This record gives sequence, structure tokens and C-alpha cells, in this order.
Amino acid sequence: MGKHFGNLARVRHVITYSLSPFEQRAFPNVLSHGVPNAGRRCASQVLKVVPPLAIGYLIYSWGDQEFERLKRKNPADYEHEQ
Repeated sequence: MGKHFGNLARVRHVITYSLSPFEQRAFPNVLSHGVPNAGRRCASQVLKVVPPLAIGYLIYSWGDQEFERLKRKNPADYEHEQ
């Protein structure tokens, strides 16, 4: 009938190791080591991330205010019309 899907090719010189799910711990030391490590890694990237975001926000807010200012008519242009 042919080969089954898992046995289509024969691979030589490849060693695989596996560990029983009953022998491994999925989240060892996640609260004692993982959370402080994540906090330290985030804190080390603050100076690389926050200044460009702040500059981008300031440019965006300035551009939005300038657009709203330029969108309005200047009343001095219409003083002499009747």
C-alpha cells in the first residue's frame, strides 16, 4: 500500500533526543527570575524607545495645531470689503 506519511524518507546520521512531558517543568522560576529579568530588559531599552516616540508625538501635535491654524480664514484679509 505504500509508505505512511511519517515514513516517506529515511534520514541517516541524525540523532534526536526527547524528554518526557512528565519529567520537564514548563515554567520553572518564572516569578523569581523571569519577571525581574523582563523588567530589567525593558528598563534597558527605555532610552532607545522613549525619545523617538516623544519626538514623533511632538512633531505630530505641532503639525496638527499648525493645520488647524492654517485652515482658518484670516479676518484681517476681509476688513476693507463691504
